[in-house]
Amino acid sequence: MKKVSLAVLISLSALTGAAYAQSDNGITMSTDPARADDVLQRAQALQQRQDATPQPAAPAMHHKSGHSSHHKKPAQSQ
Repeated sequence: MKKVSLAVLISLSALTGAAYAQSDNGITMSTDPARADDVLQRAQALQQRQDATPQPAAPAMHHKSGHSSHHKKPAQSQ
């Protein structure tokens, strides 16, 4: 019983910490056009940097055929 109570207490503590962390996300709203332009310019610069950076090639995906070794029928005895 003590282990269950301790587990519930720890879970509630973790949930409380997560809820508190989400409430202060640092996002603010502004109607200042100069600030909006600054954010837009930074976003465009970031996009250009990402486009200029070569992307690593994705590993080739191997498609397995419909025959799978772990679904073989058992050998029939004769």
